[in-house]
Amino acid sequence: MKKNIAVIFGDGIGPEVTQQSINVLNAVAKNFSHEFNYSYNLMGAIAIDKTGNPLPDETIEACLNSDAVLFGAIGDPKYDNDPAATVRPEQGLLKLRQRLQLYANIRPVATYASLQHLSPLKAKNSEGTDFVIYRELTGGIYFGKKELSADKTQAIDECVYTEQEIERVAHLAFQHAARRRKKLTLVDKANVLETSRLWRKVVQELAQQYHDVTVDYMFVDNAAMQIIMNPKQFDVILTENMFGDIISDEASVIAGSLGLLPSASVGNSAALFEPIHGSYPQAAGKDIANPLGSILSAAMMLDYFKLNAEADLVREAVDWTLKHNFVTKDIDPVNFYLTTTIGELIVEYVSNKVPGDIHQSNVELRKSTII
Repeated sequence: MKKNIAVIFGDGIGPEVTQQSINVLNAVAKNFSHEFNYSYNLMGAIAIDKTGNPLPDETIEACLNSDAVLFGAIGDPKYDNDPAATVRPEQGLLKLRQRLQLYANIRPVATYASLQHLSPLKAKNSEGTDFVIYRELTGGIYFGKKELSADKTQAIDECVYTEQEIERVAHLAFQHAARRRKKLTLVDKANVLETSRLWRKVVQELAQQYHDVTVDYMFVDNAAMQIIMNPKQFDVILTENMFGDIISDEASVIAGSLGLLPSASVGNSAALFEPIHGSYPQAAGKDIANPLGSILSAAMMLDYFKLNAEADLVREAVDWTLKHNFVTKDIDPVNFYLTTTIGELIVEYVSNKVPGDIHQSNVELRKSTII
């Protein structure tokens, strides 16, 4: 199989973790006789610094002409800490979502037995957690009309949804639930918001097409509590843009590290894959960032290409590193391994070079010496 992949390294640790994903994809291509071709493009703070534009037209064109987009991270303190800045890195990502019509963000949330001690939840609450959040991505309050009064004492952010916007992401969530444990939870605020009442109406109508999927409804404030109290009750969560932004970040800490979790943003003819963590500028260039979220995002890309066996092998490799305590500083601040070392280990696993060809003493040579 031949695929063209647009790569956007972005800011902060983006280039470091994304490079490890590319190395893993290259190992997959070699092992399974595929061909992955990459184009490298600018977006975010680095794009502003070089072009004055957080999303240059050339980047949009490259993404539109690719089979998928592999993205690193976005953001820089010099813009985050300047409330007067009119051009911001995040504008590039929002615009790219619009131009590619990436209307559904998909975030799997799962725990690892070997990392249970890192979860902020008690083991009895978090063990066995395995659910997926489907977040609508191009509508709602983030994209609604914004106004600030002339005297700057009143601000308005408009939240608008249409039936069509709700239907298209709801269909994806229903289809995924039908392939999993056949349960879908709509998270809304239908007791207060008219947009949420529209969401509930549309989902109730669509449910008639998915008779094998059980649907329940939960207000977002209750959902925020339930994700902490009993995350194992969830299978597929469907929600609107802002609610999804908040609860997906809340859910992400259950696994023990933001660096572990991947995501996909998909549309009718395009898809973008990225780890959920931010640009983490404090770690940039230090070879200490966790590449697993990015590598697992690459596995989601392989699934998108319908290369499911290849995707499963990458996930198996990630599990192998965690079970053998090959982890980065965010997971173990004393006995940790470098970003590049973790990437190399996964490449070697995918290339069928473990466990026989990997010896602890060889790995130790590439390990951080910080004690």
